[in-house]
Amino acid sequence: MNKTQRSLAAIGNASGSVFVLAAFIALWWALSTSGWVNRAFLPTPQATLQSLVQGLAGGDLARYTWATLSRMFSGWVLASALGIALGALIGSSRRASEWLAPTLEFIRPLPASAVMPLAIALFGLSGGMVLAVVAFGAMWPVLLATLHGLANVHKQLREVSRSLELSHLAFVLKIGLPNAMPDILAGMRLSMTVSLIVSVVGEMIASQDGLGQAVLLAARSFQASDLFAGIVLLGVLGFASNVVLALAERSLLRWQRP
Repeated sequence: MNKTQRSLAAIGNASGSVFVLAAFIALWWALSTSGWVNRAFLPTPQATLQSLVQGLAGGDLARYTWATLSRMFSGWVLASALGIALGALIGSSRRASEWLAPTLEFIRPLPASAVMPLAIALFGLSGGMVLAVVAFGAMWPVLLATLHGLANVHKQLREVSRSLELSHLAFVLKIGLPNAMPDILAGMRLSMTVSLIVSVVGEMIASQDGLGQAVLLAARSFQASDLFAGIVLLGVLGFASNVVLALAERSLLRWQRP
């Protein structure tokens, strides 16, 4: 497929996405204006947009958004650092794998929400508790991706490292991690989504400033337009963060494309 064909395919995909989004909004508008669903539970798109604009311009929504973004990004950075470090340690050492793998397999299936009671007992209802749970929940995609990438280092590359008499650390830094970079970046993209989800849940449970608390308070006070404005904003944040990381991944992996 040449460049022109790829451009036409991209335009076609974008047009299809816009059409689906427009159809969804049209269905939303029809349901909310026809009376099939009470507007106390399903506001119109116009009312949602008005609440979104007012909240960002003169309300607390901008402050809540910044709080959630800061918490999400901090947890994601911490989770990425821990996931890459632990993945490199375990994936490059048979002894470390034998010692740590059973413990990790025991902890890995635990959902982040199930760890929150323990985190509350340790840190209290604080921002530090939410950050710890976010880092815990978002670490696993990066950790597993790093392990997968290191496990798939080509046999010839391992032979080259032995021929060059590279140290264990040099092999990990110069061969292992660069080879695992596509897997790591994919894991980091998934980790960002997990960070956003866990941040919102943590804000709801720990009553911390953020979009999670804003959505919860709007639901409790039956402010449907504010509730939907928060949900729409969360969707926009998730979409935007994924696009930014996809562009960064594409730039960092240019060397893989012919």
